[in-house]
Amino acid sequence: MRRGMSFLPCLALAIVLSAPAWAAESSAAKPAPDQVLASLLAGNARFAAGQPQAAHRDLARVNLAASVNQGDYALATVLSCSDSRVPVELIFDVGVMDLFVIRVAGNVAQTDEIGSIEYGLSHVHTPLLMVLGHSGCGAVTAVINEVEGRHAKWERNIPPLVAPIVPAVKRAKADHPDQCCAALLPAAVEENVWQALLSIFKASPATRELVKSGKIMAVGALYDLTSGQVKVLDQTKPAQLLAQAEAAPDKAVEAFAAGQ
Repeated sequence: MRRGMSFLPCLALAIVLSAPAWAAESSAAKPAPDQVLASLLAGNARFAAGQPQAAHRDLARVNLAASVNQGDYALATVLSCSDSRVPVELIFDVGVMDLFVIRVAGNVAQTDEIGSIEYGLSHVHTPLLMVLGHSGCGAVTAVINEVEGRHAKWERNIPPLVAPIVPAVKRAKADHPDQCCAALLPAAVEENVWQALLSIFKASPATRELVKSGKIMAVGALYDLTSGQVKVLDQTKPAQLLAQAEAAPDKAVEAFAAGQ
């Protein structure tokens, strides 16, 4: 975890005093999680075919966003890589207020990302949580090189940033002992998606409860840089990771911050 908790009183006050689009609870009915997923995949199919509708990107939508509650509109919380080749709204052919997006190199899940996810699920009330990895991920490639002994000189904040990717790379190597270097990358990228989802479940009791209740669907997915297509990964895996997190002795058990 990268940051402490001393900022919480200020954050709480900021949320209370902020505009309704950030602070107010949603009152709108949302589609079911599987419907949201189907809609996103249909949008991706349009994008990959070069036929996007490009809805919700006009000035009217921008102006609307300033005066309404985002919780009445946003349909999915997406944890994605910061890579400039993965513009999340574009690849799903959606626009302003459609997605609550958290972007970080390597789509890792640590304190800041998980806190943002909790807000997206519990306060913006998105029915879908997606962890989105992508082919050719530079962060995963860098960790593969490090694990395999090809050390690089990294700036001081990069090692703790990519540390959560190390277990994913090691699992991929264990499952594919005959592969290394670029050949290992696809398996490591997929393992990194699952590592992020496991980290979210272990650190967020609120997310675990929302998924167990059926209010939220959690999925892992991969975006292919060459085709522009998003593939949903094994949909039985999130339930397995949830069970693994619930059995973990080091899982977080208090859903709310201390003193609340």
